[in-house]
Order: sequence, then structure tokens, then C-alpha cells
Amino acid sequence: MKKVAILGRPNVGKSSLFNRFSKRRDAITSDVSGTTRDIKKNIIELDEEREFEVLDTGGIDEVDSLFSQVAQMSLKAAKEADIILFMVDGKTLPQDEDKELFYKLQSLGKPIALVVNKIDNEKEEQQRFWEFVEFGAENIFAISVSHNRGVKSLYSWLASLIPPSKNLHLTQNQEDEPSLEELLLLQDEEPQEKKIKVAILGRPNTGKSSLLNALLKEERAVVSEVAGTTIDPIDETIIYKDFEITFVDTAGIRRRSKILGIEKFALNRTQKMLEESDIAILLIDATVGVTELDERIAGLIDKYKLGCLIVANKWDIRGELEYKEMIEQIRDELKFLHYAPIITISAKTGQRVQKILDKIVDIFKEYTKRIPTSKLNEVIDYAKRRHQVPSHHGQVVRIKYATQFDIKPPKIALIVNKPELLHFSYKRYLTNTLREHFGFEGVPIDLVVKSSSKRGKE
Repeated sequence: MKKVAILGRPNVGKSSLFNRFSKRRDAITSDVSGTTRDIKKNIIELDEEREFEVLDTGGIDEVDSLFSQVAQMSLKAAKEADIILFMVDGKTLPQDEDKELFYKLQSLGKPIALVVNKIDNEKEEQQRFWEFVEFGAENIFAISVSHNRGVKSLYSWLASLIPPSKNLHLTQNQEDEPSLEELLLLQDEEPQEKKIKVAILGRPNTGKSSLLNALLKEERAVVSEVAGTTIDPIDETIIYKDFEITFVDTAGIRRRSKILGIEKFALNRTQKMLEESDIAILLIDATVGVTELDERIAGLIDKYKLGCLIVANKWDIRGELEYKEMIEQIRDELKFLHYAPIITISAKTGQRVQKILDKIVDIFKEYTKRIPTSKLNEVIDYAKRRHQVPSHHGQVVRIKYATQFDIKPPKIALIVNKPELLHFSYKRYLTNTLREHFGFEGVPIDLVVKSSSKRGKE
């Protein structure tokens, strides 16, 4: 699949064009220079026959060390791409820096287009666009992303460079269609889940981007001591033990009183990502320990009922804190994530980072585990024999049977004659008993009490 990289200096409209390609607001856009800092990717279907991968890069600037890293990653993306779109701001006069960058990218020997953005009408095209002809670009387009002006010509140029995809819209011969018997067999077979979406969560500057780079074994996210470097959630996919694992490096979550400007968009985007995720890695700074904000972030994991792995980072510089003390503190402060395993690592040195991948696979298997109804009821009956269901003011509460009705997380229905009278402490006891017999390490168990009466609660 062809890769198309969008490059240019800060605030020329790269993320807006990325969103136009994606037909949704995947990238955060803002008038603040340098809003995009990491590489965002998306698969775009250009027409019925063509698709490509678009890369939204950070603005190329050398104003400080942070922007220097962004520039290096953007230029690296250009070298990996097949086609380059170099964007400039049509509201300003041509800049010498733009010309130097364009010639540098042109020297890579790849198809390249000069995209002059913010040309909102014909008058501006006549007054400003022709000043950019001095770049000597063979392919030059005057567009306005915000007004969707001139974008169609750019699409046509891309279509001329992207061959039809072999696997799109294939027709199947009549004789190749499965029989009714085969369709029934296919319905009975539940395919094993192989795609895992993992959100990396934590306070600002706990090392989320460093961890992502260590897991991928490449510089994928910008790493800086400046808190709040990551704004857009960025994702990258790897294959590990036949599983397709997509990591989402989310923006660091601050206290609400500290959230300003575009970080509000980042927080909203992070919460949306959690709705779509399977597992959360909660990153704790081992040099600081668990803070009140860590507890609030953990609350989001609990809210969205995700599988969870707690990772204490910066273990190499933790000071005199012992392993046992750290585990005890985490367990004491994050009681509602009692089921989550804990790993101590150093993203900077790579210490024990590889163990995270094994844990992710293990947790996902638990997250998608189904328990046969017969085995489930054997354990529930055992729990009832060991500790009888308590009555409520003389009213007898009977658990008739249990059945698992969903996964991600495991959802188990308890069919009870008087569901409103089953005490929460007994539900907790049943949940712990289920964990004793079936594991479920790293995942919440959603125990739903339902009435055995067709009329509802008795």
C-alpha cells in the first residue's frame, strides 16, 4: 500500500488536510503553532479501487529541542513515504525556509506536490498563488482545506500515482459460494479474537511516549521533559504471538483546573479512545509513587471496564524504594484495580519492557474468555454451599443459575428470585470465588443480577 506523507512548517493546515482525507476529525487542529507533534496514520479509500496510508507529521521547525525532535521524525516519515505533499501557507509570501525544505524533499526523488493552502477564493488565487510558482514545482495545487476548494484536483493527481488495490471489491463466482450447511457450521464457530487495542495512560511526564518507543523498538513518539508533549493520541500496530496489538499513546491527563486550550480536546479524545480500547496500561512514576491524580486516571479504567496492567516506570532511578513497598502502596491506593498485575520497568533502559507484551496477551485472553454454563454453575453452587446466600428480613433470596452472556469484559448474569435483595458483599464474594476457579487476572468481572420473573422484580 502506498504511503502519502503530509509535510510542512507549523500551522499551514497539515492536520486539517489529514482530517479531510479521513472524513472525520482524527487529528486535533488549532491555531497554536506545533499542535501536532507525533506522526498520525490512517488508511484512506480514495475511490472504489484505490486506497493509501496517509501520514500527518509535526511542523518542521528548529526553534527549540522539542521542535527539533518533531522535525527529525517528520523528515524520517518523508523518507519512508512513497508520495510527498509539501504544504505552505498561501496567506503569506513564499518563505526561504519553505523553499529550502521543498528542495530538500525534492532531492529524495519521490513524487512530490507543492500544496498552497488557504487560497479561499479566485481573487486570492490570482494575487497570491502565482508567487509560489518560483518554487519550480512540477505539481502545484492551490487549495483551501477549510472551504474544500481545489482538493478534487489534488485527489486526481494522487489517483494517477496509486494503483488499484487487488483485494478491493472482488466478486465471487456462484460456484464458490458456501453451501447452507457450511454457513450453519460457520455460525457455530466463534472466531478467536486476535486484535488488541491498548491505551497507555498516565499523568504528564510519566514516560508514556518513551514506553511506546521501547515497545515498538523505534522512535515513534516525541519524547521530551516538557509536560504535555503528546497531545493527539497516536497509534501504532505490531504483531506479537499471532496477535495484532495496537498501542495508543494518549495525552497526559492533568487535574481539571490545569487543563488549558487544546489539552481539553486531547482529554476528550483520550476518553473516546478508552471507549474503543480493550486494555489500559496505567503508568505510574516510581520516583513519585501513586498520587491522587493517578487514582482519578485509574477511575477512568474502572469506568470503561477495561483490562488493566499497572506499570511502575523509572524503576532504574527510583531511589531507596523497595519492590515490596511499591507494590503495597499501589495495592493500598488503587484498591478497585486489585485484579490488575503490576510490573516494574525502565522504559529508558528497556528493563523488563518485553514482559509487558506477554502480559497484554495473557490479559486479553482473560478479557475474551468464555466459561461454559455448566462449569459456571458448578462454581456458583460450590460458593453457595460454602457460604449460604443471606436472607433479607426473613425473605429468602435464591440464586437459580448463572450464565455468561458477553465478553470484553466477561459479563455474567445471576438469575435471582429477588435481585434487589442480594447484598453487594455477597456479589463480591461470588466474584472472588469465580477468580479463584477461572483466573480472570487483569480484567474486571461484570456480575449482573437479573430477575427470574418474566414480570421483572418480585
